[in-house]
Amino acid sequence: MGQYHISASDQHIVSKVYQGDLSARIMHEDGRPYHTFRTYTVLADGSHLSFENCTFENNAGIGKEVGQAIALYLDGDDIHVTGCTIRGHQDTLFLAPLPEKEREKDGFIGPKQFEPRAMHTYYFENCLIEGGVDFIFGGGEAYFDHCEFRSNEAGYVFAPNTPKGAKKGFTARHCSFTCTENVPDGSCYIARPWRDDAKVTIEDCELGRHIAPAGWSGWNKAKAEPTTEFTEIRSKGVGANDAMRPDWVKVIR
Repeated sequence: MGQYHISASDQHIVSKVYQGDLSARIMHEDGRPYHTFRTYTVLADGSHLSFENCTFENNAGIGKEVGQAIALYLDGDDIHVTGCTIRGHQDTLFLAPLPEKEREKDGFIGPKQFEPRAMHTYYFENCLIEGGVDFIFGGGEAYFDHCEFRSNEAGYVFAPNTPKGAKKGFTARHCSFTCTENVPDGSCYIARPWRDDAKVTIEDCELGRHIAPAGWSGWNKAKAEPTTEFTEIRSKGVGANDAMRPDWVKVIR
């Protein structure tokens, strides 16, 4: 199946399944690579949208073989996602805005490449979000309540590019970090900063065996550590041993 573009006129999408098989490494019809932001299965472009009991999937394959492959691309304010399954591997869920500047030519090529970088707020409740590398990423202010983040390969759950000056980035409350059987113990991280002012808070979350002892990654960006705000509050579970958490991560027991 192909790509879908949902606009602000589509106020309520109920019980639908969208699948895509676009690979980030195959060539677009314009002769250039897809790159990340043209690989989406569904693009929801508009504010005040609600999704309930939907499944969004990009089945291109694992990241090390096909690269980035977005299942759901959200770009609009006050978007609510309830009881949905969002499944992919690398870069499963993108929450706009994009960073201000790309670091490689055509890095942001796609439908929103030249749009203003407006801040948006997203709400997720009782959702299953599955992926491998940076599978929830973007610059939006997002709240996840009672969601499951399921890693299906070694990697990273969150990769935020929170805009400089924004008070909030990604916040997960009463969520569970789980993995599929094939994922090795200690091979996944809660988050790493896509850009220097990244913000992630997890609160009262259950961390599985796959979470690395360090918990959080600095992405080898020492200069980003003073401006990155990663906070872990009352984590529990096998992966919640915080003895090896980086000293620039705020841990509240």
